[in-house]
Amino acid sequence: MADQRWEMSIHRCCPQPPPVLSLAATSNNCERLAKHSCCMADNLTRDLLHRLFADGYRADVCVYTNDGIILAHASILGMASPVIKTMLKQSKRRGGRRRAISIRGVPHNAVRIFLRFLYTSCYVEEEMNEFVLHLLVLSHAFVIPSLKMVCVQQLERSLLTTENVVDALQLARLCDAPRLCLLCHRLIVKQFKEVSASGGWKVMRQSDPVLEKELLESVTDDDSSKIERVRKIEERKIYLQLHEAMEALVHICRDGCRTIGPHDKVLKQNAAPCNFPACKGLEALVRHFAGCKNRVLGGCTHCKRMWQLLELHSRLCSQVDGCKVPLCRHFKERLRQQSKKDEVKWKLLVSKVLEAKEFSRARVHSSVVVVCTQPQLTFH
Repeated sequence: MADQRWEMSIHRCCPQPPPVLSLAATSNNCERLAKHSCCMADNLTRDLLHRLFADGYRADVCVYTNDGIILAHASILGMASPVIKTMLKQSKRRGGRRRAISIRGVPHNAVRIFLRFLYTSCYVEEEMNEFVLHLLVLSHAFVIPSLKMVCVQQLERSLLTTENVVDALQLARLCDAPRLCLLCHRLIVKQFKEVSASGGWKVMRQSDPVLEKELLESVTDDDSSKIERVRKIEERKIYLQLHEAMEALVHICRDGCRTIGPHDKVLKQNAAPCNFPACKGLEALVRHFAGCKNRVLGGCTHCKRMWQLLELHSRLCSQVDGCKVPLCRHFKERLRQQSKKDEVKWKLLVSKVLEAKEFSRARVHSSVVVVCTQPQLTFH
């Protein structure tokens, strides 16, 4: 009996549990926020915090903006932002028990969206698109890294345009957003013509001439870099052609190619087309070199080119003896008599030719090993 009375006493003293909250009771604004927002909190907590902010239930802070007042809660604002926490400590109570702080210089709706993010960690895409730059400033000023990251990501994905990129760059420099600075800088350099015609550029020219000078120098450097890249590409093509000519020269002198080759080879005029792209042009040059009367006097441009190709081959040839390319051994013996200036020039040319081969994707070829003697060429 005593145990039964004790259980009845406990039952009378224990409070009844609160009713379970229903998600159906949320307002239309909560449903809209849930449908169109990006959120970092679970649904129930988010809805409760949104209702708390929207209804201003037992709000103890008045946030004054340019166009109105927004009710908020000191405990939530202070925990979310150390800057607002300091502002609340220094604020005075107005209208009875509520403290007052001011957030001015940005639109009223931007402040409202910012404060709601402090409650719910949520944002509506349409509102973010409209106030992203203002929210970037607020997130930096009140030290909200999560919102700052969201603003930078949204600008990077779709919101950065030629119209707002100058403003975004200036704010990124002020708000310590290096990635956004880099993205803005790239867009300005890439689409300078469109950006320079925007209103933001015209305002920046008057307010920040130093930044304008930096951007103009970047555009000039980028143009110079493009010219230099084109020059290097063309230069590499020339060196690659020289490498192909070296391969074709060895092919003609060692194996023969349809109508031209070493005297001890039986040439087949009906053979399959040659796989060396430089072979046809080099064949014409070799034929001219063999029959030119001005070759010895050095007055023929084509013969001079052939002399240079033969000397370049001798420097690329890895064999001491036995090469079938004419004059290979002769040029190797002349190396000892050349001046240092000529030696440096030829070494640079050889390195460029080999480098062009490495960078080329047109063909994957093993390093050329030239092996053979110096026979005479026969023409058919």
